[in-house]
Amino acid sequence: MARKFLYAFAVLIVLVIAGAFAYRLYGTQLLRMALVPRTAFAVQRRVSPNAYAPAAMWIARPDIAGNPSLWTPAGAAPTQAPGAAVFFVHPTSYLARDHWNAPLNDAEANGRAVLFLRGQASAFNGVGQVWAPRYRQATFGAFLTTAADAGRALDLAYGDVAAAFDAFLTQIGPDRPIVLAGHSQGALHLERLLRERIAPDPALSHRIVAAYVVGWPISRSTDLPRLGLPECTRGDQAGCILSWQSYAEPADPSLVVEGYDATTGFTGAPRKGTAMVCTNPLTGTADAAAAASANLGTLYPNKDLSDAVIMTQAVPARCAPPGLLLIGPPPNVGSYVLPGNNYHVYDYSLFWANVRADAARRLAAFGR
Repeated sequence: MARKFLYAFAVLIVLVIAGAFAYRLYGTQLLRMALVPRTAFAVQRRVSPNAYAPAAMWIARPDIAGNPSLWTPAGAAPTQAPGAAVFFVHPTSYLARDHWNAPLNDAEANGRAVLFLRGQASAFNGVGQVWAPRYRQATFGAFLTTAADAGRALDLAYGDVAAAFDAFLTQIGPDRPIVLAGHSQGALHLERLLRERIAPDPALSHRIVAAYVVGWPISRSTDLPRLGLPECTRGDQAGCILSWQSYAEPADPSLVVEGYDATTGFTGAPRKGTAMVCTNPLTGTADAAAAASANLGTLYPNKDLSDAVIMTQAVPARCAPPGLLLIGPPPNVGSYVLPGNNYHVYDYSLFWANVRADAARRLAAFGR
């Protein structure tokens, strides 16, 4: 069922890559021909329990030279204290159709993942050390088909994420507070991690400062009850889940909403017509509205994405039914805006400084 929703995002992204006109003419057939792997799913071994012990299996880790999660714009700096331990799962960066799952040594996919960590995971380097695993992510085309191989690809990817999380827990020790964060495919895997690992383990769930499940829908009535943590409703609340999906106005979320309505939630009930969790990152509260004056800083990248400047009070945000985050007129933050004024790619960077402050606030509240 998760693939049906991912299909909607995949369609939107490919419209940018392939062109909206070609999509109108050829639709899903064109997308599948271009991106769905033609080879059979290659059965691969699950990673061993100690596979994530070496630093080479991580894109970000405290002992890695050139750690991309330590990037900050001028005026900000990563913390020097251990603080919390941040487990970050990056979004899809493998676009090829040679394999159902990305090879761990694929240079293009790894290069894109580094960019994602600089623009997304860096928001959390003010509260502690960031850990972000390499994983055999499902290829982009896996989200364009209901074939069984696509499900196997997602399962393999999640197996890597779960093994990395086990290694992460071993490395950080038994007492440090934990921040979970991810985006898109990474957020999908975080949802499963919450269901399968966090929710059944009270001792572990009590260590979670917050879970940032961003760029992925969570139904309040059919998903949230199985995730083991409540929705964040206060800006100083710890042990809760945040989620948002960004659209400029006028917004056309029809394709995404149709995909959402076609799926079943974790409780077994249909998601159709149910409200999505919408956290306003400017306030840290649910279903809220805030003017641009509340925005502490949006990232504006340079052309080659090698650096960015931060601008304050540039973008407002308000939650609107069925749980979308509307950001007013389209801000000029880059060329990867998706049809329907979908700012999915910029879910973190639009509110980078507020996410940074939000994590610090929740860590300060943790354990009170």
